[in-house]
Amino acid sequence: MDSMAVFKVDIENAEQAYNVILNVRNRSNYPNSNLWLFVDVISPSGKAMQDKVNCTLATDDGKWIGSGWGNLYHVKVPYQLGVKFAESGQYTFRIVQGMREEDLQGIYNVGLRLEEVESLTK
Repeated sequence: MDSMAVFKVDIENAEQAYNVILNVRNRSNYPNSNLWLFVDVISPSGKAMQDKVNCTLATDDGKWIGSGWGNLYHVKVPYQLGVKFAESGQYTFRIVQGMREEDLQGIYNVGLRLEEVESLTK
């Protein structure tokens, strides 16, 4: 709970649309089927937005989803699809877990990926 993942992303063109993906890697000893994350997005001008994201990590019958190797599983969670940022410059993404437990066992790491959305007019 007291550990925050921070990612700084340069947006050069505010007209470009992006898919923002959260990457969660968990071990098989994680005791829950989901993970709540709080995501803060801070624009270059300092405007802040906060979201809650429910990341599903396992099916209802307890099977881990995503790709895995050994006891480590990787899930890609769509956070925002086709989003255009309001301004160019450096954005800061801060991610912290929002589960009731203070120390989460079995969560290996959390990452962030921005993918440019291909324009249909190209």
